[in-house]
Amino acid sequence: MTSVKRLSRKKEKRPGRLARYMERNRVSEGYLIKRDFGRVAGGLFRVVLLFGLCFLILQPLLHQLSNSFMSANDLLDPTVITVPRYPTLAVYVLAMELMNYWGSLFRTLGITFAVALLQVAACSLAAYGFARFNFPLKRFWFICVILTILIPPRTIMAPMFLNFRFFNFFGLFSLLGLEPVNMLSLNGYLIMAATGMGLRSGLYIFMLRQYMRNMPRELEEAAYVDGCSKIRTFVQIILPDAMPMLVSCFLFAFVWQWTDGFFSSMFLRGHGVMAIQMSALGETFRDYFISLIIAAQGGHGFAPPMGELQQMISTGLLLGIAPVIIIYIFAQRMFVESIGQSGLKM
Repeated sequence: MTSVKRLSRKKEKRPGRLARYMERNRVSEGYLIKRDFGRVAGGLFRVVLLFGLCFLILQPLLHQLSNSFMSANDLLDPTVITVPRYPTLAVYVLAMELMNYWGSLFRTLGITFAVALLQVAACSLAAYGFARFNFPLKRFWFICVILTILIPPRTIMAPMFLNFRFFNFFGLFSLLGLEPVNMLSLNGYLIMAATGMGLRSGLYIFMLRQYMRNMPRELEEAAYVDGCSKIRTFVQIILPDAMPMLVSCFLFAFVWQWTDGFFSSMFLRGHGVMAIQMSALGETFRDYFISLIIAAQGGHGFAPPMGELQQMISTGLLLGIAPVIIIYIFAQRMFVESIGQSGLKM
């Protein structure tokens, strides 16, 4: 009986709410319905728009992911489009073997971490100098920093190659009777990162300079009054406050260095980093397939089918970017915080 009474009460309340809502709408001369309809329509439009944008961004990645799990029969079956009928991990196993995945992964992690750390350290020093100190030709040097952002590295590829291949340090080696040094190695690349000339270092200097310019000067003045030197003030006052932006620059440097093929092919060719392994995977798989056919059938081998070649390349790309995605998942909180603060202060 009590449940029947509760149901009857609910049925009595519902028309009452609707009646009150219609009464409020009548009093507002139809404004209430227009406002609520606009909110619902706007929410639906934003949901559809965000879903469409996310689908456009993620659809190629999802297509490559589903393609990497397909067997040879699924690739030849025209009825299999997205979901593999016979999923397999054989392509991942072969791709990791051809790429020497684990060795390449740990080497790339070490090199990329060292390069990104040196870049952030050098760029933070340069940015602090541009933000807080006056020196001769300050605007001219900052314009040079901006030019390093605007000019693509490939436009200066030839002079850069010759400069590092026959490194002479302003002719000092020739003056002393020494031969030029070949700096196309990891040491040369680390020197570039430590001197603020690494990959996209100009962008990091610009970002950090804009952030540090808007820091309150009272913090530094108070540190000077307490007896801190400029270096100590920079280390103990500026860097902790700029930590979100430093993390953002470090993530940018890490990701761009991880996937960079220009500087890696010039300086790190003999180190087997991930970018070189990904770019050479297609040719490596072609040679592996031809040698496999020759060993099995004898005579002359032939190139692999285009579908299997594209599947191998897609799988190698997924294996290459997987560590970057994992790092972003763990560091996204500080990354979003740095972008939010930079948007407020810049």
